[in-house]
Amino acid sequence: MRKYTITQFNKEFPDDDTCLEWLRNYLYPKKIHCPICDKPTKHHRIKTKKVYGCDYCGHQISPTAGTIFEHSPTPLKLWFYAIYLMSATRCGISAKQIQRETGVTYKTAWRMFNKIRSLLQEEHEPTSGEFEVDKTYIGASKPGKRGRGAGGKMVVFGIAQRKGNVSASIPTSLKSSVVVPLIKRRALPKSKVYTDEFPAYDYLREHDFEHERVHHTAKVWVVGDAHTNMIEGFWSALKRGINGVYHCVSLKYLQGYINEYSFRYNHREDDKPIFKTILEKI
Repeated sequence: MRKYTITQFNKEFPDDDTCLEWLRNYLYPKKIHCPICDKPTKHHRIKTKKVYGCDYCGHQISPTAGTIFEHSPTPLKLWFYAIYLMSATRCGISAKQIQRETGVTYKTAWRMFNKIRSLLQEEHEPTSGEFEVDKTYIGASKPGKRGRGAGGKMVVFGIAQRKGNVSASIPTSLKSSVVVPLIKRRALPKSKVYTDEFPAYDYLREHDFEHERVHHTAKVWVVGDAHTNMIEGFWSALKRGINGVYHCVSLKYLQGYINEYSFRYNHREDDKPIFKTILEKI
């Protein structure tokens, strides 16, 4: 991943006007289509507002309409800076940190981060190859039973394509009738699937997958090419971020955090800075 420093950010986006101009050029790379004139026309910036007016009829169009910035009184520069901070860290950044750095209220910072996370959900087309499948449990540490069945834990199900992307979601259950369709959304028939010994994976061969297992309960972690090290590495990064940065996440917002860490993980080797990738999803 190519580095994008704070110096580069401040040089490219020094103020609100520059951010608005970037947004206008990205959303309307050529002329803006005027709904009144019913054709693409030239538009000029109206300095007192975040809008552009048609040179012929005066109809105004706002580049922020339909984006996460719509109706927000927060300056665009602060929005862009929040996106930069989120992209520049490997383990995430808290809304409290944004509050300290930008001067907005905690409520505003929290809302900004949730809006930004709404951009980070990715859909992956099913493909062939080798896939690692696993589940994990997220939640506050409590005395007693660990793993499946532990109190206060939320289950997350993940699929990682080797030399590819990770996707993770919160399943309604861990029954094979739920788990197998989730795998089929990522992996085409004949693909090779590596799992642990969890019983829900017993029926993968019936769905035309090549299936190999590692028996973790027997302290076996690798058998030839069979292992789940990639998806477990992602679980480690996700848990470190949630426990170390956010400390506690409710079920209502957990998927948003999962999307954030999946997005960062999947784009870690891109030539383009993650900051620019997120901006272009606006």
